[in-house]
Amino acid sequence: MDVLKLVFLAVLSANVGAQAATFNISDFGARGDKNTNDAPAIQKAIDRCNAGGGGTVYCPAGDYLCGVIQFKSNVRLYLDNGATIWASTEPNDFIAVKTDGVLEGDFNAHLLVAHNRQNISIAGQGTIRGNGTEDLGRRAGPDKPKMPKFRIAALLFEDCKFVAIRDIKILYSETWTLHFKHCEQVFVEGVTILNNFFRTNTDGIDLNGCKDVHISNCGITAGDDCICLKTSDTRPCENVVVTNCTLESVATAIKFGTASQGDFRDIRISNCTISNSTVGIGIFVKDGGTVERAAFENISIGTLNEPQQVQSWLGNMIYPVFVDIERRRDSSKAGAVRDITFRDIDIHSDNGILVQGMPESRIENATFVNITVRVNKPFDYSARTKHTGGKSNPRDRRKTIYARKPSYFTLAYVDGLFLDNIRLPVGDDVFRRYPRSALSINETKNATIRTVSRTPAGDENSEPVIALHNCRDMFITGCFAPEAAGTFLGLSGDKTRGIRLVANQLGNAAKAVVETKEVPADAVSRQGR
Repeated sequence: MDVLKLVFLAVLSANVGAQAATFNISDFGARGDKNTNDAPAIQKAIDRCNAGGGGTVYCPAGDYLCGVIQFKSNVRLYLDNGATIWASTEPNDFIAVKTDGVLEGDFNAHLLVAHNRQNISIAGQGTIRGNGTEDLGRRAGPDKPKMPKFRIAALLFEDCKFVAIRDIKILYSETWTLHFKHCEQVFVEGVTILNNFFRTNTDGIDLNGCKDVHISNCGITAGDDCICLKTSDTRPCENVVVTNCTLESVATAIKFGTASQGDFRDIRISNCTISNSTVGIGIFVKDGGTVERAAFENISIGTLNEPQQVQSWLGNMIYPVFVDIERRRDSSKAGAVRDITFRDIDIHSDNGILVQGMPESRIENATFVNITVRVNKPFDYSARTKHTGGKSNPRDRRKTIYARKPSYFTLAYVDGLFLDNIRLPVGDDVFRRYPRSALSINETKNATIRTVSRTPAGDENSEPVIALHNCRDMFITGCFAPEAAGTFLGLSGDKTRGIRLVANQLGNAAKAVVETKEVPADAVSRQGR
């Protein structure tokens, strides 16, 4: 991907920089007084730049009130320091754009648009500013918000190649901010997106069926998902790198789905800091697509600081990590998740992780290494539910039972699980109120579990450190029970078998293993202490 980035920058420079052509929008009639619609003047500069073989359209300092602006190939829009493009509030300024008598896509309610273009970029120290400053549907309260009939998204680029968005600031988009659909070779670097935290649909960056994408060094605050990968048709989302970003979302900071008709593959997320988010990392497979070869590494996750500030349905769907397969409709194809890795994840949250497949579509080959979940505040799971977007009726026991398990890391329906160095430090007062397990693993087979710890250790009345239900063929090793510990391993379910404990130090536990009566007599074998 780094080589691809260098190639792209070289191509972009050759196309729009070698001729050193600069088109100042002031020369085309732009006033920058925030009263006149300057979009026609900017459009003239873009058209002239494109006709001349490419170059830079330069926006000096000023306040440019604009309706829709259409990008052309080989054009770089440069916003100088002090230059702000303001989205107009007049719907007539956002009529569909036609070029040579051909409708160039649906550009209604988008400020910056491009369809089937190449070598286009936006850069500079300037700002793009929307009108979405008011709350909409997120903050706690009795009033049901009325959805506006007309909202303006900042950008829609569709079927474009070699796209770069660099260094600019985007403020208060009314709905999705940067939307890339069916684009290739996309680079978003050093961009700041600041939307109203309590305004629904104000996503940061949406990638719908895109390929070869690099997002780095961005800071995003959003009233919906910060970085969201979607596949609304069969076009896959693939070869995506996200790194060195700071994210804050009232919804999901890093999200796959829920639109998941196509596949998601070869994706790397690393070196990111997530704070004050309802969901840190979420994989939502509902439409039959497959998520595979996805890795999340070196990430810090903090969930909502004050859940009482958001709508209660959001407050009961808090997960630092959430992975879920379900059918959106009865007729929907079951999707799949396989070959996913979470490594070096530091979490501070009052809620736990949930990873669940389906009986007919198990998660395959999931790896979790060096995971710390630090819990400092109590949270009642009695109303906790999984996320909607499919057949997720909270009254459906299968949909909620795992969300409400007394555990800070719950997994269900996994085939091929590797856990290593899983640490659950829980505040003493929190543990006294909710003495939950470190791990609850359900309906899962073929697993290796190494070095799992929970502090406090608990007593005989606490949930076991590890709880297994209907699990088979599991190898548990390298675990240590501190002095005065309660129960280490709890087993339940008549399908439980092939559980092997090797090289653990469990002598300090009041009860190393506790089995319910339906567990077969020969389900567990032990070696060492």
